[in-house]
Amino acid sequence: MSISKNHFSSFTMADFSDSMKKFGAASSTFFNRAKQYTEEQFGKSEATVLDARFMSLNEKADRTKCRTEQLLRQTETLLQPNIGYRAEEYLLDKLEKKKPERNTNLQTLGQFMRDAGHEFGPGTSYGSALIKVGTTEQMLGASEKEFMKKTDSHFLHPLRSFLEGDMKTIAAERRTLFAKRLDLDSCKAKVKKAQSPEKMQQAEQELRVAQAEFDRQYEVTKLLLDGINTAHASHHRALLSFVEAQAQYYAQCHQYMQDLQRQLGSPPGDIMPPVAAPTAPPSAGKDMSGLPKPAQTRKAKVLYDYDAADDSELSLLSDEILTVYSLPGMDNDWMMGERGQQRGRVPVTYLELID
Repeated sequence: MSISKNHFSSFTMADFSDSMKKFGAASSTFFNRAKQYTEEQFGKSEATVLDARFMSLNEKADRTKCRTEQLLRQTETLLQPNIGYRAEEYLLDKLEKKKPERNTNLQTLGQFMRDAGHEFGPGTSYGSALIKVGTTEQMLGASEKEFMKKTDSHFLHPLRSFLEGDMKTIAAERRTLFAKRLDLDSCKAKVKKAQSPEKMQQAEQELRVAQAEFDRQYEVTKLLLDGINTAHASHHRALLSFVEAQAQYYAQCHQYMQDLQRQLGSPPGDIMPPVAAPTAPPSAGKDMSGLPKPAQTRKAKVLYDYDAADDSELSLLSDEILTVYSLPGMDNDWMMGERGQQRGRVPVTYLELID
């Protein structure tokens, strides 16, 4: 089948002509939007006001995006504090390459302990303890790594998907809506400025088209913004998964440490003094009459109420008068306070010495 050279020439020219028309229309649209936006900024043209519910949804989407980004960044920092490693993993993720397997700090510490234990001798007390502790540290590290994997897949992945999917789509549709709104208001301005019946008719036709396109884009954008509530529900489920993974991780670590203490023959509390429970009721002070009392004492007025953190401290009420004194070896920020038969440590900053 033969095709004449004129056919190609005719096709090319027609195609070029259509392209130029489209370019001209796009340039005209861009110019009208820029003109409309500039006039709005200087108060020379009116802008269509979106309804209150739409604006509320819009603000909710912005807040959700901002907070989700913060949660994502901080959780990533929790899982990998090393900013260099985080940057490397981010780049590999974008390139869709496999991330390197790294030991956690606990696993590395455990290996060093095991190596030292074998060098000092498994038959020695110290060497044997190092091996046992090192093994437990490696187990803790393995649990930490498992927690990191669960958190990434069950918590961070939904957040990333929302930001890279839903929010990017919403942002694109909002930009389109903004452009359609400028087109609409530009057409409204043309209708007001039309001076002849022909120009009025053309401007009104353009206004109807612009109004229809704006309404259609408004509904599309509003539908996407309504989906933010669904995203919140999804993120709620992801958060519960994170809590469950964290609870399992800490429970497992606690069990490992209890087992280790039994292996070392040091029941809980033998090596380190027990920490006072945070839910313990404030103490009114312990009867410490058996402690030595120095010859030099002073009176002090209590400036503020103070709840004792444990039985070694004395709770205070503002404006009451106490007998106070220092004991050898006490921290400068504390003194001993006495109220009747009750004695305990009191913070100096809560007192005013009066004699």
